[in-house]
Amino acid sequence: MKRYMALAVILMTSMSMMAQETYENTKLAETDLNGTAKYVGMGGALEALGADISTMGTNPAGIGLFRNSSISASMGLRNQQDAHTFSHGSKTQISFDQVGFVYASPNYDGTSFLNFGFTYRKSRDFNQIINASAALDNASQNKLSYQKLRKGVFRNITDLNYTQVDAFYVSNLLYDPVEDAYFYFPASSYQYNRAQEGYIGEYNINISGNINNRVYLGLTFGLHDVHYKHYSEYSEKFVPNEDMIEGLTMIDNRKVTGTGTDIKAGVVVRPVEESPFRIGAYVHTPTWYELITSNLTTLTDKSVSLTKNEEYKFKVYTPWKFGVSLGHTVGNSLALGATYEYTDYSTTSARIKDNDYYYSFMDRSYSYSHKDENMNKLTRSTLKGVSTLKIGGEFKPDPTLAVRLGYNYVSPMFDKNGSKDGTIASPGNYYESETCYVNWKDTHRITAGIGWAASKNLNLDVAYQYSTMKGDYYPFMNCYENGVSGPPSVEDNHCDAVNVSNNRHQILCTISYKF
Repeated sequence: MKRYMALAVILMTSMSMMAQETYENTKLAETDLNGTAKYVGMGGALEALGADISTMGTNPAGIGLFRNSSISASMGLRNQQDAHTFSHGSKTQISFDQVGFVYASPNYDGTSFLNFGFTYRKSRDFNQIINASAALDNASQNKLSYQKLRKGVFRNITDLNYTQVDAFYVSNLLYDPVEDAYFYFPASSYQYNRAQEGYIGEYNINISGNINNRVYLGLTFGLHDVHYKHYSEYSEKFVPNEDMIEGLTMIDNRKVTGTGTDIKAGVVVRPVEESPFRIGAYVHTPTWYELITSNLTTLTDKSVSLTKNEEYKFKVYTPWKFGVSLGHTVGNSLALGATYEYTDYSTTSARIKDNDYYYSFMDRSYSYSHKDENMNKLTRSTLKGVSTLKIGGEFKPDPTLAVRLGYNYVSPMFDKNGSKDGTIASPGNYYESETCYVNWKDTHRITAGIGWAASKNLNLDVAYQYSTMKGDYYPFMNCYENGVSGPPSVEDNHCDAVNVSNNRHQILCTISYKF
C-alpha cells in the first residue's frame, strides 16, 4: 500500500529573486475598449478626430482639439453571457468606467490653444468566469510533476523549475516508501472553474495644444493602479487505484496589487488647410509595473487538506505601442475615423526583482531589477505582435442627435502552440501555483451608440458594446517522453484543448458638460 498525504507539505525555500510567469503577465499588458460612451460607440476610432477625453489615454494630441473646457463621467453595466456562475464570481457587474476634465485655454486671437486635462478610466476589467471540463487518458496534473522528477528537470526543492504544484505532489503523493520509488495517479477526467475580479485603473495627466488649427500636439503621463484577484478549483477524478483515492482538488486564491507608470505622446495634423481631413500618430512607452502577489493554495481530497502560501514582489515591463489614425468630417453631420495600432507582446519583459535600497542622504528608496532571460525567452516563443483595427462613424440627422457605429478588431496575442512551460528555470515558475493556461484567439467588438445634446452645454451619451473571443484551454502542458514527433509512450502526458469563450455585453452611459 502506498503512503498518501503527509501531515505537512515541504515549504518552498524563500528566495530573494522574484519574477512572474508569461501567461500571468499578459493580464497586465492587455487593455479593453473603454472610456466615454462616444468613444466606445465609435469603436475607439477617435485618435485623429479628437475632442474626446478618452483620447488622452490613446493619442494625447486629441485633447488639443478641444475648444471649450469640459467635464464628464461614465458608468456602465457589463455581462458575461457564456459562463456558469462559480464561487463569488458574478456574470454581471456595475462599473464606474471614466471621469475627467479638460481645461481649454485659447490665446488672444483664438487660433491656438493650450489645454490641460486629467482623466481616470478603467483600462482593464478582470471580471471573468472560466469553466472547462474534459476526459483524460492516462494523463493528470500529478503525472506532470512525476515526469519532471524522473526526467531530471529538477533535482531538489531549490531548483527554479520546481513549482508550488510540484511541492504538493512530490512531497505528499508520488513516493512509495515500500518500493522506494516514485509513481503517479492517472486521471479519467478533470473539471476547472475560475472566478476573476478586479481592474486596472488608469490615471492620466495631459498637456496639449495646437498651432494655427493645423498641428495638434499632446503629451500624457499615466499612472496604472492594479487590483486583481482570482479563486480557482481544479479537480481530477482518478482511475481506480489501490490507495482508494477517488481524486484530488487544487484550490488557488491569488491576489496581485501594485502600480505602473508610462508616457504617451501624439500628433494630429491637417495637411490641407481648406480640408478637415486629419492624420494622427502616437506612441506609448512600456508601462513599468512594480507589483506584489500573494497566494493561498490548497490540495485536498475532501478528507485531508494541505495548504501553503507565498508572497513576493516582482516587476513587469509591457511592450511599446504605436498607432496611426485618419479622421474626416463632412460639415457638422458626419464624422468618420479609422485607427491602426501595433504592439509586439513578445517583447514583454519579466523582471527579477533585486533588493530595495534606501539612501538616507536623499531620503528615497530605489528598487533594482534585471531581466528574467529564461522567462523572456519563453515569452518570445509564446506571444506575438498584435494588430488592432478601429473603425467608426457618427451621423447627426439633427444638431441635437448623434447616431454612432463602430467595429474593433484585435488579432491573437498567443501562438496557437504556446504553452505554460513549467520546465524552464525561472522564479516565475518557482512561485507558480496553477498549471493551466488559455491560448486566446482574436477579439471582435461591435459597437453602437446615440448622443443627445440636452442643452447648449449638457450632453448625454449611451453606447452598447458586444465583444467576442474564443480560446483553447489546457489544464497543464503536454509532455512527451520521446518528444512531440517521437513514437508514443505510456509515459506521455497529453491532453487535448477545450474550447472556452469570453463573450461580453456592455452598456455605457456618459454625462458631460462643457463651459
